[in-house]
Amino acid sequence: MTGRSSFLIVANRLPVDRTTGPDGSAAWRRSPGGLVTAIAPVMQRRDGAWLGWHGAADETLEPFEHDGMHLIPIPMSAEEIELYYEGFSNATLWPLYHDVVAPPVFHRTMWEAYRTVNRRFAEAAAEVAEEGAVVWVQDYQLQLVPAMLRELRPDLRIGFFLHIPFPPVELFWRLPWRKEVVEGLLGADLVGFQLPGGASNFIRLCRRLLGLAYKGNEIFYEDRVVRAQAFPISVDFAELDTLARDPQIVHRAKEIRVELGDPEYLLLGVDRLDYTKGIGQRLTAFGELLDEGSIEPGEAVFVQIATPSRERVEEYRRLRDDIELQVGRINGEHSLLGHQPVQYLHQSYDRTELVSLYLAADLMVVTPLRDGMNLVAKEYVACHHDLRGALVLSEFAGAAGELHQAYLVNPYNVDGVKKTILAAMRATPEEKARKMRALRRRVSTYDVNRWAGEFLTALES
Repeated sequence: MTGRSSFLIVANRLPVDRTTGPDGSAAWRRSPGGLVTAIAPVMQRRDGAWLGWHGAADETLEPFEHDGMHLIPIPMSAEEIELYYEGFSNATLWPLYHDVVAPPVFHRTMWEAYRTVNRRFAEAAAEVAEEGAVVWVQDYQLQLVPAMLRELRPDLRIGFFLHIPFPPVELFWRLPWRKEVVEGLLGADLVGFQLPGGASNFIRLCRRLLGLAYKGNEIFYEDRVVRAQAFPISVDFAELDTLARDPQIVHRAKEIRVELGDPEYLLLGVDRLDYTKGIGQRLTAFGELLDEGSIEPGEAVFVQIATPSRERVEEYRRLRDDIELQVGRINGEHSLLGHQPVQYLHQSYDRTELVSLYLAADLMVVTPLRDGMNLVAKEYVACHHDLRGALVLSEFAGAAGELHQAYLVNPYNVDGVKKTILAAMRATPEEKARKMRALRRRVSTYDVNRWAGEFLTALES
């Protein structure tokens, strides 16, 4: 089995991004994000490999090494990117799994592409996995891989983790290919979810759709036992805490406030531009607070970072237009010379600038309509060793199940969001410090390393 690996990660994307140097030469850099941070050390210890698409269409690359990781690129055509990724993954599964915030699209050609690409990933993993290897499949784009891989390599130990919510039976039932997706997931030995509710939804679905018996979190399928269990993902607390104490980042945080006119309150939103994130709802609440005079002109600035996302999908193009119109209206009605109440930034930021923004912000406003976890909320908490910030958090984010000391809101209730934002702004320093201390205790105890460790321990036990 020379050249094979005893530990495999199978994910839609490789953990690297391609960059172009000043001389035009291509290079790779490690992608930001909690998943890479959590799994890279495990891979390095276990002689692991990571299989995923490298980000370019109609290009085949040989496996390569980067940052102590063996990376195996999986090719995709432009048509497959359109049908499998933008189509079935993000126009069908994403809205369906997020409580149908937008209507899902059901097209047979998208489903065929999804199945084809999942088969390619499964075959590649079967080819490079050592005898008895551990294979950890990631997220909604690859839900058919566990069963396909088990058919090819029954000797493997297969885990699957879903990073987004798993919907209740009544919503999942709409999917024309519901049976194939559930059977795909049942190819795993362990199916992980962000919350206990997701695991319960899956178990109920297996009983109703396939008539399977279960006991506790164990599902009896064919001649195997499949476990469905919650493992709430987290962030690298130690790394973020260290960064937030760096003198250069502390200086940059102060600089940001000066650049924004040194407002009394700096509110921050950091999201991928997505209709599930509740960006419009929070801007509506902030705009109405200005309209009513609850927030005085010049008193507060709301910085909303909306990272570009899936810009070829029509739903996302419409969302961008709507948000930009909303920002323009608020600023048109409430700007002063040299001061805009909303700073809207449709661009990406590197890790150090984000940490500086987290540290600068008095309020972090996280109002998704539905979210598997939401790591931005946990990142903000990890950056506030000064115990100075406040977190306004949607009840519909998975993180709300852990971060009980946040200022929790129902994002569909605009009046409630307004009251909660005001309460967080006007809270005493003592109240904010008490809440932040409790939040930091939770995030530091249940960090990303514990998440990865607990999942792999459960998979291998």
